[in-house]
Amino acid sequence: MNRTVSTEHLIDAVWDDDPPPSARGQVQICISALRRLLALLPVGAEIIRRAPGYLLRMSPEDLDHYCFEQMVQDAQQLVQKNDAITAAATLRRALSLWRGKALGGVVSRLLESKALRLDESRLAAQETCIDLELSVGRHHELIGELTDLVERNPLRERLRGQLMLALHRSGRQAEALEVYRAGRAHLIDELGLEPAEELRKLESAILLGDDSLMLDTPSPVAQATAALAGTSPMPLTVTPHQLPADTHDFTGRRDLVGKAEEFLRTGDAAAVRIVVLSGKPGVGKSCLAVHVAHRLASDFADGQLYRDLRSSQLEAMPLADTLGTFLRSLGIPGPAVPSEADERISMYRSLLADRRMLVVLEDVAGENQVMPLLPGSAGCSVIITSRSRLTGLPGALQLDVDVMDQEQSLELIGKVIGADRVAAEPEAAVALTKVVGGLPLALRILAARLAARPHWSLASMVGRLSDEWHRLDELAYGEMIVRQSLSLTYDGMDDTTRRVFRLLGLAEVEAIPAWLAAVLLDGDVQRSMDRLEQLVDDQMLDVSGVDAGGDPRYRFHGLIRVFARERLHERETRETMLAVLGRVVGCWLDIAAEAHRRLHGGDYTVLHGSAPRWKLPQEHLDRLLASPLNWLDSERANLCAAVLQAGEHGMDEACWDLAVTLVTLFETRSYFEDWQRTHEQALGAARNAGNRRGMAALMCSLGSMHLNQRRPSLALPLLESARTHFHEIGEIHGGALAARNLAMLHYRQGALEKAAGLYDTALTGFGEVGDLVGEAHVLANTAQIELDRREYGEAESRLDRALKIAERTGSTRVQAQVLHKLGKVHLLNEDFERAEQMERAVLRMVRDNSDVIGESYALHNLGLVYGRRGSFDLSERTLRQALEIRESVMDHLGASQVRLDLAEVLAARGDVVQAVEIAEKALAMFQERQAEQWSRRADEILAALLDRR
Repeated sequence: MNRTVSTEHLIDAVWDDDPPPSARGQVQICISALRRLLALLPVGAEIIRRAPGYLLRMSPEDLDHYCFEQMVQDAQQLVQKNDAITAAATLRRALSLWRGKALGGVVSRLLESKALRLDESRLAAQETCIDLELSVGRHHELIGELTDLVERNPLRERLRGQLMLALHRSGRQAEALEVYRAGRAHLIDELGLEPAEELRKLESAILLGDDSLMLDTPSPVAQATAALAGTSPMPLTVTPHQLPADTHDFTGRRDLVGKAEEFLRTGDAAAVRIVVLSGKPGVGKSCLAVHVAHRLASDFADGQLYRDLRSSQLEAMPLADTLGTFLRSLGIPGPAVPSEADERISMYRSLLADRRMLVVLEDVAGENQVMPLLPGSAGCSVIITSRSRLTGLPGALQLDVDVMDQEQSLELIGKVIGADRVAAEPEAAVALTKVVGGLPLALRILAARLAARPHWSLASMVGRLSDEWHRLDELAYGEMIVRQSLSLTYDGMDDTTRRVFRLLGLAEVEAIPAWLAAVLLDGDVQRSMDRLEQLVDDQMLDVSGVDAGGDPRYRFHGLIRVFARERLHERETRETMLAVLGRVVGCWLDIAAEAHRRLHGGDYTVLHGSAPRWKLPQEHLDRLLASPLNWLDSERANLCAAVLQAGEHGMDEACWDLAVTLVTLFETRSYFEDWQRTHEQALGAARNAGNRRGMAALMCSLGSMHLNQRRPSLALPLLESARTHFHEIGEIHGGALAARNLAMLHYRQGALEKAAGLYDTALTGFGEVGDLVGEAHVLANTAQIELDRREYGEAESRLDRALKIAERTGSTRVQAQVLHKLGKVHLLNEDFERAEQMERAVLRMVRDNSDVIGESYALHNLGLVYGRRGSFDLSERTLRQALEIRESVMDHLGASQVRLDLAEVLAARGDVVQAVEIAEKALAMFQERQAEQWSRRADEILAALLDRR
C-alpha cells in the first residue's frame, strides 16, 4: 500500500521460481481486473503504473490490517491505564475485522510467511483479549470459545492454559485437568515433547486448589499487559528442543567454542551458517557440538533439531527416516509425511523458511549425506560432527577437534575426582595424562574409575598402565588405544556386570530399555536394572531418557559398543548368543502383541506364529503399555531392528510374527519405509526356511501396504499368491485376510461384483475363527458397495451389525470408521439429524485419538450435512475448518476435494464469483495431480457455476 511493487516481485509472488513466458502479460490482465473491482468498492483506492511496477494508492484507514493494528495499540494503552473492560471491547472490534485466514486460498511461497505472521498477530490478540476478559470475571462465557480454539490449535499452550483457568474458575476442576492431560498426550504423540513449565505449574496449582488462580489476585491485568508487550506468560507456539543434555563438567575447548559461537552468530547473513567439527573417534566432537548448541539455544527462538546419523556404525540412519522424524517434530502428523525423499526435503525446507532454527547433525560420513538436511533459510544454523573434514560444504567453518593438552587433561581429571587428589599427586597426575595421550574418552573413563575407588592412588593407576599391552600412548594406532582404555574399566567389573555389558552388544537397539538386562540374564527385572546403573557409574553406558513406564533408557557410545561386541565374541559361544537373541526378540514380540491386543480388543486382523516368547512381569507390562500406540511409536527403531536381526540369524518364525504384528503401528502412522524394510527381510528369512505360513502372512501384509499407497499392480500378485498359499496349507484366518484385501483392490478398480464375492468369503472365514474386527471391517466395506448401488436400507442394516461388533471389541478406530459410513447413509437418505449425530460422534472419537486426518473427514461430512439443511453459513465455517486442516498437513489433493463442496455451498448462498475462484483452484490441483475423476467433477461444477454467473 502506497509504495511501488516491481512487476518482477509480483511474478515471483504468483509463480515462485517457474513463471510462464506470458507472465508479464498475465500480470497486466490481473491488474486491469483488480482496477475494475476496486472501482466498485466504497473506498478511494486505485492502482497506478509506476516504474518498475505498480502502486496501490489508498488511505490507511480503508485497510483492515491497519485498523486492526491501531486498535491493538489502543488496547495496549487502555491496559496500561488498568481499563481492562474497554481494552477487551477494543480487541473484540479489532478481531471482528477478520474473515478467515490471512491470504486464504493464495498459494505462494513468497507470501506464505507474511500470511503466517498476520495469522499469528490475530491469534495473539485473541489470546490477549481472553486474558483481559478472564481478569474481569467472564470465564463462564469464554469456555465455549476457548474449547473451539483449543481444538483448532491443539499445540498452542497459552490457549490451553486459558481454557484450564476458565474451567477451574467455573468450578469444573476435573474438566480443567482433563484439558491438560489431553494436551500433554497430544504434545508427546505429535512432537515427543512435554508441556512447557508454565502449563505444568498451572496444572499443579489447580490440583492444589491454589487461591491465587481466583479473581482476588491482581495478576490477570499484569499478564495481559505482558502479552501485549510481546512477553506472553505462556509460549505462543510449541518448538522442538531436541538437544541431549549438556555436560556438567565440560572442560577446555575455549578457543573452539569461541570460534564456533562467533561464526554462528555473526557469519554470512545471506546463507545458512555451518560449522563442521571433525576429528578422530573418542576425541569429544559430540560433547563439544552439544555444548556449543546449548550456549546458542537462546539465539534460536524457533527451536533446535538433533539427529545422530550413525555413519560410523554398520547401518547408517536412512535419510528418509531422519527427514520423517524432523517433520513430525515440526508438527506434521504421520499420515501427512510424504513417502518420497524429495518431497520430504521440500516440505522440511518450507517449514524452516523464515525460522531461526539450530540443527545439530552428528556422525556424518560425507557431504552427500548431509546436503539434503541443510535448511534453505539464512536464519538457520547447522553444527555437524564428522570423522572427516567436509570441505565440500561451501562456506562452512571447518574446526579440527584434537586431543586435550596437559592443562585441559588435568582440569578434566580434577573435576571428576576432585582437585585435591590431583594436587596431592602432581607428578602422577601429569604421568597419567601422558599415558592416555589426552584422549577425552580415555581420560573420562580413568577418572571415573579413580572416583569410584577413592582408596586408589593416581600412582597405582599409572602403574597399572605401565604394561605395554595396556598403555594408551598407542594412540597413533587409532582405535586400539580406545579399546585398551576400555579394558581398564571392563577388567574392574564383577563377573555378572561384565556379562551384561558383553550381552548388551548383542542387541541391535538405538536406546536400551531398562528391562533388557533382565532378558539378557533371564532373571529378575529390578536386580538386572541395577547392573545397568553400575555400567552408568563406570561410564560405560549413558542415560538417554525415560521410557513410558518411567524407567531410564540408556545408550552406548559407538566405540564402547564395538568394544562390547569384541568381548562378546571372545567369551560367549554361538549357541549362547543365539539363545540370548531368541529371548530378546521373544520379549519384543510379546510386548508388541500385547500392544496390538489392547488397541484392537484382541488378536484380531493379525496372524501369530509359534516362536517362544519371554514375558515381563504384568505390572511392568501395564506401565509400559499405558498408551499402547505411543509405546509402539517410541520403540519403533528398536522393534524394526529386532525384526532385521531375527532375519539375519535365521529366526524365521519370530521374524515374520513380529513384522506383521508391527503393522498396527506402520499403518496408523504411515511408516511405509519401515513396513517394507521389515517385511522384505522377514520374507527372505521365511523363504530360506521354507516357512509357507510366514511367507503367506508377509505377502498378504505387503499387499495391504501397496493398497495403502495406491499401487494396485504391485498389490495384486502378492495378495493372490498369499491366498493360494493359505488355501493350500488350510489357513482359514489368513485366507480371510487375503480375500478381504483382494476385495478392497477390486472395489477400487470398479469390479463391484467380484469385490462383493470376496467380501462374502472373507466374512465367512472371519466368522469361523472369531475375528470380530475383521468381520466389522468386511461388513462396513460391503455396505459401501451397497451405497454405490443406492441400496441404502441394506447398507444401513449391514453397518448397524458392524457397529455392534466394533463396540464389543472396544476398538474406537473401527467404530469411527463404521459411524462415518453410517453418517453417509443418513445424509443420502436426507435424514440430516441422524447424519449430524453420527459425524459428531466420529469427530469426538478422532479428536480423542489425535487423528487429525480423521477430524478433517468428519468436518467435511458435517459441512455437507449443514449445507443440505440450508445452514449455509455454518456449512461454510465447517468446510473451511476441514480445508484448514488439510492445508496445514499439506494434503493438497484432499483440500481441493473440500474446495469443490465449499464452492457449491458458496454458490447456493449467492456468492458465485468466489465459488468460481475456489472451484478453479481445485481444478488446477486435480489437473496437476492427474486426478481424472475429480477433474471431471470439477469441470461439471465449474460449468454449472459459469452458467449462473
